[in-house]
Amino acid sequence: MNPAEIIIREMRTSAAFKVLPHLRETTLLPKSVYAIEAGSYIPNTVLSLQLARVLEVTVEELFSLGDGRPPLAPTREMDLLPGIESVQPVQLCRVDRRMMGSSPESTAWNLPPADAVLINAQRGSKKNRRGRVQMFQDDEQLTNRLLLAGCDPGMSVLARHAQRAGVELVLAHRNSSQALTLLQQGCVHIAGSHLRDESTGGSNLPAVKRIFKRESVAVVSFAVWEEGLVILKANPKRIRSVEDLARKSITLVNREPGSGSRILLDSILTKAGIKSAKVAGYDRIAQGHLAAACRVRLGSADCCIATRALSRAFWAWTSFP
Repeated sequence: MNPAEIIIREMRTSAAFKVLPHLRETTLLPKSVYAIEAGSYIPNTVLSLQLARVLEVTVEELFSLGDGRPPLAPTREMDLLPGIESVQPVQLCRVDRRMMGSSPESTAWNLPPADAVLINAQRGSKKNRRGRVQMFQDDEQLTNRLLLAGCDPGMSVLARHAQRAGVELVLAHRNSSQALTLLQQGCVHIAGSHLRDESTGGSNLPAVKRIFKRESVAVVSFAVWEEGLVILKANPKRIRSVEDLARKSITLVNREPGSGSRILLDSILTKAGIKSAKVAGYDRIAQGHLAAACRVRLGSADCCIATRALSRAFWAWTSFP
């Protein structure tokens, strides 16, 4: 709580001193005092000096910058829909007079939002393919948008933050290599990438330097990933490490070539001395982290490689190589 909020509340409620009658000596309105007390209004320099004089304190005693750390998010109790476990994301919605917590779907079960429908895909190269679409709205309604290609499930979180700034993110699901290629071709504004370079041990920058001219793009760190083997929470196959993938009873669901997860898995298998041909399901492909984890959750595969955060969303247990 800001010091001004505490001081004003104490003095306003004190029997020995009343703030409001002294407002005649300032240009502050009574509602402004209550707003400062509630922490929803910060007065300008002149008003701050006037208020400090009335309260017989210094401006520094009223206002401070704090320790520079962001405030902790507030907590509260609410009703939860059935099936929600601890340590997992929830979405909030007010239902009548109750605030409800609901676990968000890990996969999209609804029809995707669209601005148009493709009615004719014209022929052309893979790089320059065009088509005719039927529009659902005018072009004027499609402003303040950025096209982001990537496969990070956290893109939806980034989209919500961008929305607060008046920017709408249009998410195109592509793996890291594909996203960088689209950016190099000028097809997207932003490319999400998580590519590890085995020769240098670095992430993303080596790939960016190979594809783009110097100073032609900017690289912004968005998140740190922790990847590993996502398996069922009960771990019925007792998978403990990447060496277990060589067992005939273990079935993997893999990612497509060019994805960061596929590149990481290949590197780990090589270090463990395991040939890909010895891994059951190595050629079974899932397009994206969510799709791979969903197959594990549904029992069509025993494990996949994905992020720790995603394993929590699917109630899965993760073993990191």
